[in-house]
Amino acid sequence: MLKGKIAIVTGGTRGIGYAIVEKYLENHATVILCGSRQETADKAVAKLKEAHPGCPVEGIAPDLTDYASIKAAFDGVREKYGRIDILVNNAGMSSSDPLSAYTPELFHKVMSLNVDAVFYCIRAVYDAMEAQGSGCILNTSSMVSRYGQPKGVAYPTSKAAINGMTLSLARELGPLGIRVNAVDPASTATKMLRDFFAARGLELSAEAIGRMTGTPSLLTEDEVGTAICHLVQWEDPAPVGRNYLLRFREDCENLNRQGRDGHVYPGTAQ
Repeated sequence: MLKGKIAIVTGGTRGIGYAIVEKYLENHATVILCGSRQETADKAVAKLKEAHPGCPVEGIAPDLTDYASIKAAFDGVREKYGRIDILVNNAGMSSSDPLSAYTPELFHKVMSLNVDAVFYCIRAVYDAMEAQGSGCILNTSSMVSRYGQPKGVAYPTSKAAINGMTLSLARELGPLGIRVNAVDPASTATKMLRDFFAARGLELSAEAIGRMTGTPSLLTEDEVGTAICHLVQWEDPAPVGRNYLLRFREDCENLNRQGRDGHVYPGTAQ
């Protein structure tokens, strides 16, 4: 249970981020979700309150490419609630452009949101977590950080950087009581992915994903969100600095079981 915990989730208005927010609320956390615009954040909050009447959720919309904007927003959360217990860095973007069409501007845009913003958010919560002697930071990476993908070079590059950031900050912040971990999900059936397939006249399925990526796997938002929720509930200050590979449904289930019984199941932690 996450009762009394204050959680910030970036990219929390849709897809995996929205599923994470829902799972945290179901486990009685207070959640501050971040959207790209205040309008989209407010819309997500209204939808959540309709589904979960009385749930403690609010929305903010700092510019994730601007450290000052993030720091001001997160300081406001700390001032209001007195602490920040959980940060989930889930916001990100991708593209499928081939190298021949990939501009330096697009590469920088992807890296700015997928890497720089993660550092900014972690730096912005550090003072609160260091002062309270505890905290949990979870970064959403991707399976392609390990295996690459045939097009869209900036996305796997950015996620590999997130894995390195996770490992390094875990070593630095672990002794302070701050856990830093990452999850590397396979393709997940988000609206963004469904729209991507629909625009190309394709049907989204595990088999179709397998033909594109070599891994015939298609996770649901709920499966990934539940696994991430279990990961932050672990009471033991260890493990830290792990990238949990979620290729198939069984990996999500193993991570859930690991959170309950403390046993490390094969294939999840790497």
